[in-house]
Amino acid sequence: GVRPPIMNGPLHPRPLVALLDGRDCTVEMPILKDVATVAFCDAQSTQEIHEKVLNEAVGALMYHTITLTREDLEKFKALRIIVRIGSGFDNIDIKSAGDLGIAVCNVPAASVEETADSTLCHILNLYRRTTWLHQALREGTRVQSVEQIREVASGAARIRGETLGIIGLGRVGQAVALRAKAFGFNVLFYDPYLSDGIERALGLQRVSTLQDLLFHSDCVTLHCGLNEHNHHLINDFTVKQMRQGAFLVNTARGGLVDEKALAQALKEGRIRGAALDVHESEPFRCRIPDSLKNCVNKDHLTAATHWASMDPAVVHPELNGAAY
Repeated sequence: GVRPPIMNGPLHPRPLVALLDGRDCTVEMPILKDVATVAFCDAQSTQEIHEKVLNEAVGALMYHTITLTREDLEKFKALRIIVRIGSGFDNIDIKSAGDLGIAVCNVPAASVEETADSTLCHILNLYRRTTWLHQALREGTRVQSVEQIREVASGAARIRGETLGIIGLGRVGQAVALRAKAFGFNVLFYDPYLSDGIERALGLQRVSTLQDLLFHSDCVTLHCGLNEHNHHLINDFTVKQMRQGAFLVNTARGGLVDEKALAQALKEGRIRGAALDVHESEPFRCRIPDSLKNCVNKDHLTAATHWASMDPAVVHPELNGAAY
């Protein structure tokens, strides 16, 4: 699994670094342009990557739109490091990467503010039904009586005093919790990986089991990474443990939610409404029928702002630490 050292200097050609998916390398280029040759692959699978890159690239940058299995990683003959442009790395087989001598880095602080802001937007939208009211107006609905007001606003709810349950209290989860408290939510969280004490520091209530969180929450929001232990964390069984008429928000990873089970719960009214920024199949292909109007879908764009993509304080340390 040990690969030979990278030779760089006046007597050696510049090492080849590849951006595997996409073509946006705006932040990275000022760092790499003087020390490496950069190839833009714009690929969705390793089958679309040129043989020269597979044979010679010593470094790879990647977003979330390409997956690297062991079979994919074995195609790279000189690869030493992968930098995931973002926080999640569930699209990389990190165990196999380690076996092959390939280091994997992520950018854990990337888009924390954007993701937390967007999560609150989704939550507020579900409670105040902004999307549905806008759509009703676009379709020509005019409210002229008290009865019509009640009909159009049916399902809207007051936020203050409601309980928000956060699954995963990492950087994003904490940012969401602080924002939610400002809106009047009581905030619970479940995170078996955090040591005791953070709940007192942030003024939150901790629960010891997922079942406790689901049972006591009026709205559940997911902020954990995806791994083999929590795939379909929200499924037919756990949905039935949620409060009748609760909301669900997922801006973390699509594989955390069994979309078929969610669709059935939305159809039956067990879940009043859901907002999904991420999906099991990406690029976007949601398994929830369009006929279910109580679900808002977006195409994995929660973290997308100009500032998030250009923040040098977040990206530069990872690239500089890659040690070319």
